[in-house]
Amino acid sequence: MDRVERLTNLLALLLETTQPMTLVEIAGEMGDQYPPTLANLRANFERDKAALREIGVPIETTVLIGDHAGMSAYWIDRQRYELSDLDLDPAETRALQMAFAAVRSSSGAAITAGEEALWKLGTERVDAGLAVTAVVPELPSLPTLRDAIARRATVAFRYHDRDRLVDPFGLLLRDGFWYVLGRDHGHDEQRTYRVDRVQGSVAVREPDGAFERPAGFDPRTAFSSEAKHFGVVGEDARTARVRVSAERAVIVERGVGVDRVVHRASDGSIDIDVPCANIGAFGSWVLGLMDHAEVLGPPDVRDAVRARLQALVDRADRAGGP
Repeated sequence: MDRVERLTNLLALLLETTQPMTLVEIAGEMGDQYPPTLANLRANFERDKAALREIGVPIETTVLIGDHAGMSAYWIDRQRYELSDLDLDPAETRALQMAFAAVRSSSGAAITAGEEALWKLGTERVDAGLAVTAVVPELPSLPTLRDAIARRATVAFRYHDRDRLVDPFGLLLRDGFWYVLGRDHGHDEQRTYRVDRVQGSVAVREPDGAFERPAGFDPRTAFSSEAKHFGVVGEDARTARVRVSAERAVIVERGVGVDRVVHRASDGSIDIDVPCANIGAFGSWVLGLMDHAEVLGPPDVRDAVRARLQALVDRADRAGGP
């Protein structure tokens, strides 16, 4: 039995059950898809359950009473799992399938979050024969953050050597990096954190419904207005001047806001003033623009970005890369 097929069948079973199912009941319904011995059955089921939870499937667990007192039973909360009110027509569904065919996850998981999302829409992946045009990074903290966002549950994590308590409003993939946006309890304001820089794991600290997402919240627009924070320590309000080529000017201006443009050249390039309180985050943003951006000043910020770039070059040379 192919594991992906078994995971698919387990997902369908737990979605369709009208009451929580014990491990023995699950094995009985799945037939020979699980080994007959209890120890192997439990080990395989635990791995499958973990795999589904890692991609955001809300598998619930309860301890039974009565005739089955003390036994664990499982089910999937359909209300938390299903996508509703999308009302996609066949052409829109096909467009999503085609887009998924051109994207790959960097996690190497048997089932990716994108594939599982297609299942929620009542469809599945297609082999469109398309070349992979994007690789979407998957990180250990993403399933917990996605689940907390859906449940409106406050999370705790460590970032820049400080403990953070955050109401996560949304996630955004920008320039190859995942960001979580939400209200930081310590600063009582909306901030942005790069997920791959979270130190350790993310833990849920408050129950479901602990906060309300701001009306009309959109990570794509909130990201630009909060870019100056990037989870910085302290309240340094320094800015750096960056020249952006004509090829990226429109995209960058849309991201940082028109009010940050200080000069427009005849060739279409722009000069912008960008907050750089967090040199690490600022440097990553600049380097993400490749040769389409140049830091004009201040000198120490320009030197810091140049040193970061030189370190990347030196590392590639040591590894024998291009």
